[in-house]
Amino acid sequence: MSYDNIRLDKGLYTSSKGFNAALEDIDPSENYKGTELEGLDAYQRQLKRFDIKVSGANSDPVSKFFATTDSAALFPEYISRAVRQGINESNIVEQIVASVTKVDSLDYRAIESVSNESPNADDVIIEGAFIPETTIKTKETLTPLYKRGRMLTASYEAIKSQKLDIFTVALKQIGEFISACQLRDCVRSMLTDDVEIMNFEDAEKGVQYTDLVKLWNSFNPYNMSTMLVDSQTMANLLNLSEFKDARAGQTFHGTGAPITPMGSQVLCVPMVSGQSIMALDKRYAVEMVQFGDIVTDFDRLIDRQLERASVTSTVGFSPIFTDAIKVMN
Repeated sequence: MSYDNIRLDKGLYTSSKGFNAALEDIDPSENYKGTELEGLDAYQRQLKRFDIKVSGANSDPVSKFFATTDSAALFPEYISRAVRQGINESNIVEQIVASVTKVDSLDYRAIESVSNESPNADDVIIEGAFIPETTIKTKETLTPLYKRGRMLTASYEAIKSQKLDIFTVALKQIGEFISACQLRDCVRSMLTDDVEIMNFEDAEKGVQYTDLVKLWNSFNPYNMSTMLVDSQTMANLLNLSEFKDARAGQTFHGTGAPITPMGSQVLCVPMVSGQSIMALDKRYAVEMVQFGDIVTDFDRLIDRQLERASVTSTVGFSPIFTDAIKVMN
């Protein structure tokens, strides 16, 4: 079947596979190897079919999606992709989580790992001796998943003449909002009773170089790969004399990239409580659980009822090794 002859309707969104997978099943991308359409997915080929330009100076107006019944079915996917682009462009969560698990149910139990004693590379297991154990089991409680999103309230009449390029910018802002909410959920998930809390040597002065050394040293056998700080703590780090040498300053002033104390990536996260540091080993700290992808009210969007059309994403977070996370304040 040629991509020019595919019938598009709401049923593609109700497929258990999701819109993209359902459309790929009908029109596999592998059929286009060696052609001018190679590199495009099934959705992008449909945009080409209806000559809809969603970006660039010559982008089409929103109304172009609704020129035919078939092309209107592409509009919810356009919304989802624009929101996803906003999430990806401002995504700090992906720099924190160890893995992303996609699930098809809201009931999900994460795993946890517990060692019966601290590993020691110098220990030799002699014949007949006890071998140290690491127990991996599912957690007793379900991982909470949170729906985050926004409701579109613009009327079709108000936006039908708006260029898709600028409309995409507005939709990306929704994605940025969802990303910020998920970051907050991620940080909160790591603040469990099992996480070690350490104190600055001088709470009034805030973080000092000796505090960073202490924090770094406490991570054995893990690595302190990532530090989450608020803006004030970030300012304090930048003002430490140990990080004011020419090379550190050149990197920060030239690129805007913050310093990397002890080789750790420093991320400025507003939801970290004031004058504190959340440090972690990204490889082992937290799992992200994702229920589906970006979800849109496809019925309303296809029928041009944008006034009450929701755009949401449902994810949750679960610590894997709590001793790979530490907080200092």
